Amino acid sequence: MISQIDPFHAIAISREAHRLEAEGRFILHMEFGQPSTGAPANAIAVAHEVLDTDPMGYWESQKLKERIAGLYADRHGVAVDAEQVLLTCGASPGLVLALTCLFAPGARVATARPGYVAYRNTLKALYLEPVEVACGPAERYQISADAIARLDPAPAGLIVASPANPTGTIIPPAELRAIAQVCAERGIAIVSDEIYHGLSFGEPAHSMLEFSPDAVIVNSFSKYFSMAGWRLGWVVVPPHLIDAARARMGNLFLTPPVLAQRAGLAAFDGVAELDAHVETYRRNRELLLDALPAMGLARIAPPDGAFYIYADISHLTNDSLDFCQRLLRETGVATAPGIDFDPVDGHRFIRFSFAVSSDRVEDAIARMVPWFQQQGSQR
Repeated sequence: MISQIDPFHAIAISREAHRLEAEGRFILHMEFGQPSTGAPANAIAVAHEVLDTDPMGYWESQKLKERIAGLYADRHGVAVDAEQVLLTCGASPGLVLALTCLFAPGARVATARPGYVAYRNTLKALYLEPVEVACGPAERYQISADAIARLDPAPAGLIVASPANPTGTIIPPAELRAIAQVCAERGIAIVSDEIYHGLSFGEPAHSMLEFSPDAVIVNSFSKYFSMAGWRLGWVVVPPHLIDAARARMGNLFLTPPVLAQRAGLAAFDGVAELDAHVETYRRNRELLLDALPAMGLARIAPPDGAFYIYADISHLTNDSLDFCQRLLRETGVATAPGIDFDPVDGHRFIRFSFAVSSDRVEDAIARMVPWFQQQGSQR
């Protein structure tokens, strides 16, 4: 029997947004978590040189693997051998790689609800069973060690994300340690999605490797490195999974694009430029947080990282997809409906991405404030 997975509704919103653009509308894109900035200048310069001089082919950059391994030593104080790093065609294939290395069909894997839409649907596509754990405002929409301890029977695995999508909340290090301990005691394998590392507005995020050396880490150049379209990511696996991971990577995906690998290595030297993007996101976050009261949006988890705000709109609607469609048509602001991230309660939530320039956030606020106020007055 073929697995059934749900659509990614934000993609449909984006398609409609681009259709309206083709008709001449000026659309503000806040529906996807992709930086509006490009790759660092030095990475682009290297890419031009590669295009002129390198015929390219199937290849894996040892230097890039070593640079990524060094990131864990420098940022987290964790020793990672370069051979534990597998380069992938973005984080999405990395998630597939991690899940197929760890779990057999039918295995139960826990995730937080709300959570990234592809966790649930990738699990289903691989004939794994998602176990979605409801996480509300009291938990800042994040999974907890206590919640994992209460799962009966224990799942085979756990996907954890910090900072998280759609909320941007970060799990404190003490709680990450407690999660790692509970999982070790109950034999639960951990997949840690760390794609938003580097994008924090207070204390930096901690890697699960600091607390669980057997965790499988998924990361990417798409967010902090501002290289979403280059389709380059990585997975860190424990030593005993290296052979299994390499076999799956080679057969399913071959190698990431050589051009992206060359540019990705150069991007590590573009930190000043990349950190400036983080300051832009910080400014955008403050702009939106300041505007939310005027929009009547009081129930959120203020984001610690990433570039999202996940807001409760239950006082305005019980259909977040229709709400986002109307918001797009009537204001030209594209957003993501909460049902992508939570099939149970997401009908009353909306996600704003502020990974755009500050002037566009200001424009979006100017359009949305009167529109939201009008929706409130009609209830």
